[in-house]
Amino acid sequence: MEFAASLPRPVVAVAAFAATAALVFFGNGLMPRWPLMWLAPLPVLLFALQSPAWQAAFVAVAAWLVGCLNLWSYVRLLGAPPVAWMVPCGTAAVVFAAGVWLMRALALRGAVWSAWVALPVVWVTFEFVRSLLWAHGSGASVAYSQLNFLPFLQWASVAGPWGMGFVLMLFPAGLALAIYRWNGARQQALRLAGATLGVVAAVLMFGVVRLHTAQPGPEVSVGLVASDADGHQRVARPGAATEQLFGEYAQRAQELIQGGAQVVVLPENLGVVPDSNVPRADALFQLVADRTGAVLVAGMTHAVSETMRHNEARIYVPGAAVRSYDKEHLLPPGENVYTPGTALTFFRARQKLAAQPWGVAICKDLDFTEPARTYGRDGVGLMLAPAWDFRVDGFWHGHIAVMRAVEDGFSLVRAARRGLLMVADDRGRIVAEAASNAAPFTTLTANVRAGHDRTVFQLLGDWFGWCAIALLAFVVARGLWLASRRAGAPSVVTSSP
Repeated sequence: MEFAASLPRPVVAVAAFAATAALVFFGNGLMPRWPLMWLAPLPVLLFALQSPAWQAAFVAVAAWLVGCLNLWSYVRLLGAPPVAWMVPCGTAAVVFAAGVWLMRALALRGAVWSAWVALPVVWVTFEFVRSLLWAHGSGASVAYSQLNFLPFLQWASVAGPWGMGFVLMLFPAGLALAIYRWNGARQQALRLAGATLGVVAAVLMFGVVRLHTAQPGPEVSVGLVASDADGHQRVARPGAATEQLFGEYAQRAQELIQGGAQVVVLPENLGVVPDSNVPRADALFQLVADRTGAVLVAGMTHAVSETMRHNEARIYVPGAAVRSYDKEHLLPPGENVYTPGTALTFFRARQKLAAQPWGVAICKDLDFTEPARTYGRDGVGLMLAPAWDFRVDGFWHGHIAVMRAVEDGFSLVRAARRGLLMVADDRGRIVAEAASNAAPFTTLTANVRAGHDRTVFQLLGDWFGWCAIALLAFVVARGLWLASRRAGAPSVVTSSP
């Protein structure tokens, strides 16, 4: 800090901006390098504690906004206008700056412990409220930068993405305040550093213990198949094109079953099936299920009428009536033509496989904490998820779904076109994974446990998000009280003799 104080302020500002922007850019986004996000806010926080409020806010906004440029090409790839990047990223940058400003204000007024939690509660409140209002749910949470850090990922089973985001922001805030207080109040600085490291250590110790406990339930052999070959990258037209594609997928599914798969998941929205043709499509897949004794899940557009379509997964259990699930969370604007589903679908395999029921969700449904939490609360042991990604987001979007498995205590089987075929257990470990473009028809088989494990998150839901809101109210009230005391304090006037 002394070295930084000796430098011209513009140099320090540019250095803080560049460091935080680079750490956010590479530590978050579609292919995050998770260690970087633990330190990303630190340069800006250190600068803010030594600078005027307006400079701190300006550097914070600029750093976070530039860091979010890692998503610019993705948004443009989706065909969205620039405003689709500017509004959410600009809002996030302003919220980050507000958290930095609040931390600075409290620290300068001596409320160091309130300052310690200020940025985390501002950030978590923002992400939590955004998830309730935004069409993309929790999709942009900083927690998803940590999907490869398995000991930390286990914290999602207690507090969801909100608890993970809190710890991610608490760590650099604690370090910044400890450094800031080192010269003037060393004992307090040591206590801040100790508390910060203690929280992180406790969370990681919990994660290590959870990773070393076994998921209950029977082991199931699962199969996945997807094709990105020419002609298979769009929704097949109704009639001959869809029937041919269904036949090719049914053949690959049967081959997987002959190789030992007990359940096979196909991707989302393979083709359009008018209501009058649904029995014919069902007969094709149901025949495979009845002949082999395996379960099949296939995604398609069910055109009920000219004005009503469902993005649907149909479930074929041997000897049972066909079940269906309609996608609940639709991707705007392309999926606005569909009618969203309103009900969950549970079923039991007619084999010695399912101690608990199984469930079905489709792609974007797993960007939200619901409906996964309801599935978990009702004891689902295996989640089967047809999906469709955009190639560049295959890792990120696929692994977001894995957090739902950790939160709610079930294993996940997710088959995505233009993405990844993925099998994960309820600890977030990737059991097997393959790119959907690895072959004309990419197939994958793996064994995974299908037992349900109860978690705090499935029982209490978004409790940490609500706690963050309450703690934010307390911190803001404390800051206002301190400001009013300072404004009301009598001034001391001195005069020279």
